[in-house]
Amino acid sequence: AILDLSGIHEVRGTWMGSTTLPCTYMPSEGFTEQTLSWSLERDYSSSTIFRRDSSGDHVLLSRFRDRVSVPKDSPGNASLLIQSLEIPDSGHYTCRVTWRSENNSLVTKEVTTTVKVVKVAVTKPIIRASELGLKVPAGARTSLTCEATGSPPISYRWFRSTLEGKALLLSSQAELAWDSLRPSDSGVYYCEAENK
Repeated sequence: AILDLSGIHEVRGTWMGSTTLPCTYMPSEGFTEQTLSWSLERDYSSSTIFRRDSSGDHVLLSRFRDRVSVPKDSPGNASLLIQSLEIPDSGHYTCRVTWRSENNSLVTKEVTTTVKVVKVAVTKPIIRASELGLKVPAGARTSLTCEATGSPPISYRWFRSTLEGKALLLSSQAELAWDSLRPSDSGVYYCEAENK
């Protein structure tokens, strides 16, 4: 088939991540790309997000500004990159390309991809310090790092358990560091990771 767009039926994206909606064609002699547009249909209304024509690239929906792009200087590639995915970005995206032929007739093709933006299941923090019961010599530099996977943004807090069973907040960073350990630093430390 001459001048056919190919894409994929469905794309799953992760909230706050990025995704590419493929839309490609084989450039053919005698046909020049005139316009390229991406539109989003959601809640029974359709709006154009992105348009490329002789005057350049235009992002027409303000909430997509600085978040969407289409490759430049790669003929036949009209794929849409969406960054920092939001839940309302879910919907039906249509890539529409119009070419002009040598005899000045216009040919338009389109392909639609359904996008589903999903939240990631939150997983418990993984602490990369070492096994329980870490032994470190006095005077040494050391650090404990807390690493969690899950839906961003993730905030971290380090605590130390006191003799009374209370929790003493030490840091609001992922890493808890000591320049020079003292015997009094011995104790039970734990990390808490939190997201929305």
